[in-house]
Amino acid sequence: TVGPESAGADPGPLCYGRAGAREPTLTDVDLVLGRIAGDHFPFALDGDRPRAALRSIGDRLPDDDRDPAVRAAAAFFAIGNATMAEAIRRVTIARGRDPRDAALVVFGGAAGMHACPIARELGVRTLIVHPHAGVLSAWGMGLAETTWHGSHDAGRVALADETLRSEAWAVLEARGRAALADDGFDEVLVRKRIDLRYAGSDASLTIALADAQTCAARFADAHRAAFGYAREAPIELVTLRVEVVAAGEDDPPLAFEAGGAGPRRRASMWTGSSYEDVPVFYRSDLPRSVTGPALILDTTSTLALDPGWSLTLEPDGTLIARDVAATATTSTDLDVTRLEVLSNLYMSIAEQMGDVLRRTAVSTNIRERLDFSCALFDARGGLVANAPHIPVHLGAMGETIRSLLDEVPAPPRGSVYASNDPSAGGSHLPDITVITPVHDDHDEVIFFTACRGHHADVGGITPGSMPPFSRTLADEGAVFHHTPIVVGGALDEAAIRAVLARGGARRPDDNVADLVAQVAANRAGAELLLAARARRGDDVLAYMQHVQDRAAALVAREIAKLPGGTHAFEDSLDDGAKIRVAIRVDGDRMIVDFTGTAPAHAGNLNAPRAVTVAAVLYVLRALVGAPIPLNAGCLAPVELIVPPDSLLDPPPGAAVCGGNVETSQRVVDVLLAALGLAAASQGTMNNLTFGSDTIAYYETICGGAGATARANGASAVHTHMTNTRITDPEVLESRFPIRLRSFAIRRGSGGDGAHRGGDGVARELELLAPMRVSIVSQRRATCPFGLYGGAQGLPGRNRLDGEDLGGAASVDAPAGAILRIETPGGGGYG
Repeated sequence: TVGPESAGADPGPLCYGRAGAREPTLTDVDLVLGRIAGDHFPFALDGDRPRAALRSIGDRLPDDDRDPAVRAAAAFFAIGNATMAEAIRRVTIARGRDPRDAALVVFGGAAGMHACPIARELGVRTLIVHPHAGVLSAWGMGLAETTWHGSHDAGRVALADETLRSEAWAVLEARGRAALADDGFDEVLVRKRIDLRYAGSDASLTIALADAQTCAARFADAHRAAFGYAREAPIELVTLRVEVVAAGEDDPPLAFEAGGAGPRRRASMWTGSSYEDVPVFYRSDLPRSVTGPALILDTTSTLALDPGWSLTLEPDGTLIARDVAATATTSTDLDVTRLEVLSNLYMSIAEQMGDVLRRTAVSTNIRERLDFSCALFDARGGLVANAPHIPVHLGAMGETIRSLLDEVPAPPRGSVYASNDPSAGGSHLPDITVITPVHDDHDEVIFFTACRGHHADVGGITPGSMPPFSRTLADEGAVFHHTPIVVGGALDEAAIRAVLARGGARRPDDNVADLVAQVAANRAGAELLLAARARRGDDVLAYMQHVQDRAAALVAREIAKLPGGTHAFEDSLDDGAKIRVAIRVDGDRMIVDFTGTAPAHAGNLNAPRAVTVAAVLYVLRALVGAPIPLNAGCLAPVELIVPPDSLLDPPPGAAVCGGNVETSQRVVDVLLAALGLAAASQGTMNNLTFGSDTIAYYETICGGAGATARANGASAVHTHMTNTRITDPEVLESRFPIRLRSFAIRRGSGGDGAHRGGDGVARELELLAPMRVSIVSQRRATCPFGLYGGAQGLPGRNRLDGEDLGGAASVDAPAGAILRIETPGGGGYG
């Protein structure tokens, strides 16, 4: 910021990290330093000047000829710019727009100091700086149109010319005209728009009103732009929208007189790699063009024009800056700042993949419960980064990709595979993984994008494909074993339907729609990462390994803090099947040995090896306090021993639907207990399915978390290997013949202790139609254990019309039946 020119003094910019007449005070920076840098570069604040704190961080960064404080400040500046660029990229890509095709409007007092590097991060070549850039929001509010907005819920009707001829249009327009007339506006403009979506999807898009055929074509184009594909599916009319706008005179043009007096002085400015001596202009003194580097001061903002940018002053005072020397930097050497930037990039891309999947899928499990995961993998199938989705998915997906590579070492360009086979890295059959190999110009695979989504039904002996008493994999539904579902860039729907038919899937149309959404999510991730590579060079690929190496180093550091020697613990499932682990800590290495665990289960409580790996990976990631992506590097300092043909590595063809959701939870409990870190959490996902030949619904129900040495356990939360959301009551009741009677915390179900275990919940549902109801759950016969003297949590209970169902049940229930699920509490600690 600068002082008012009318004061007559040369104000001088106070631009942290760019140029400055003074250093920021400690209160300006101590929170930033402790929150961001403290996780990675521990330091002590010595003295009362932030330069000393920055220097202590800079001393831990790769050495160069710059002052350590400058190195640290440059790192913060680069990370901040990259984070802001990702936020901009997300909101543009989410609307199907490439930010490289746009100009960046600079507004806000600090924006001009970040605009050039952020624009280069985005690939944007043009900046627009309004004469009132520093207060542009206030200026814009003063100039905004006076507008009345009205909408009408169309009720999910099919798009047709008849449904577009609604009486609601006239009602909305009349209301809008009356509202503006009350404010003194008689001349108005009326704009009409509609929201459309594919039947069963929540991805609605707004388009201008026309006839039904034109609207359908516009919607398909908009959907293709936003999500990469259009479907042959019914289109629903969701909302009618009317805007009534007050017609008025055009805003008067801005008048600006350029003085052209030239720079007032010179100052030192940070230009991305070094400080440079640059001219300082006041906006009123600007010539018609300026070449960077330079500082341009205004009464409400400062623009730092970096080298390679050229600035033009328009007659109305607007500044147009163009990047005339955009370049992409490439380096495969490790740089701490670039590591942080690219870690955030990988995470952001995975999150954007999830946004596409959630918005375009039709399954309630994916749209509402968020039972899906998206991630990036390197060319060898190593997990690089994931969005914070479902831990039991993420650790296992790398096993799926490596299994694919064992069978198809060179997946062809334009291919996409679907897999849910537990013997090939799958978890359970409803979780279908879609894998997209991404190639370079030489047809070499350079990385993979993948997502795993829980489909509402894939066949099997009960609706929802979670049969409580399955004994073979065939009982649980359709098996995709690395099935090519996209060949040469074209969807092979016949191949998908053939697999679904063999498994007896009850709603194959929904499965196909969800798989198409998964393909689109992978495509979005691939395009984003390829675009990042085009901007930043090969370091985008090289740093995939660096991110994993960093995770390995951090996990090794945490292992070294643990007491040496062997730490053992065992627990049993409700039927007595034992899970035993011995963890041997030797310096910064660890051996996790499940020898002594029960043999393969005769029922479905077998956890595929990939799920066991996921549970171990989750615990290792939880040891690390730094905000790093969960990735394959976490396993590098660990040797894992899992007995073959055991409960945690069953033979091919064994039933697994309960092991993925139940046994995985208990594996985490015994690992954390062996390390003395946490009492048992609820130890179950409380898997409820109900349905018929035409509907299928699945949900997992939260419970109590185990207490730790530092805190009480949380109540009414999903714990450990699940991270799904419960379906909203309004959605549940509008789409299924169910009434939610109550959903409450089960007070007192957590175990006592120095720190208490979290409480479970009680969830009561009334069936409004006859349905098959199935429950797969644990901790009904055993209690979640306490640790170091803490008390046990209460076990759960499943009841139908007051009768106990036990931990596993599948019954035909009549309309009017009341189902009550009470979930376990967590154990206490101490």
